Amino acid sequence: MIIRPGVSAVILTADGVLLQRRDDNGLWGLPGGAVEVGESVRDAVVREVREETGLEVEPLRLVGVYSAPAHHQVISYPDGNVIHYVSTAFECAITGGTLGCGPESRELGWFDPEALPTELMPIARIRIHDALARQAGAFVR
Repeated sequence: MIIRPGVSAVILTADGVLLQRRDDNGLWGLPGGAVEVGESVRDAVVREVREETGLEVEPLRLVGVYSAPAHHQVISYPDGNVIHYVSTAFECAITGGTLGCGPESRELGWFDPEALPTELMPIARIRIHDALARQAGAFVR
């Protein structure tokens, strides 16, 4: 088993929450991915959003840290690898760029948080719910 740090961005605007249809599993999810060696989680979320959506963002606040296997943080891949993700989710504001699919995105869309797609990764639903709770401190799940 490999433990890997990850990040995701909850981007909320008047149009809703931004989701990407992922190229690896075909499901909708939040923009994000792995933290690279030597990279901070802040820099990682900014880079991942830029790569996957074309947007420049500024992290506003930490929504939560997610590591519980019950919350889909342990993934078994077809090649036999098992990865336990420890992920941080940030609420982010758009500061620039142009919305467009990167190589890991099949599709991008704005969704009403009360009408999320059925083909949504379960952990994304939890993170969006947590972001909308506006809790003073970060969730730890």
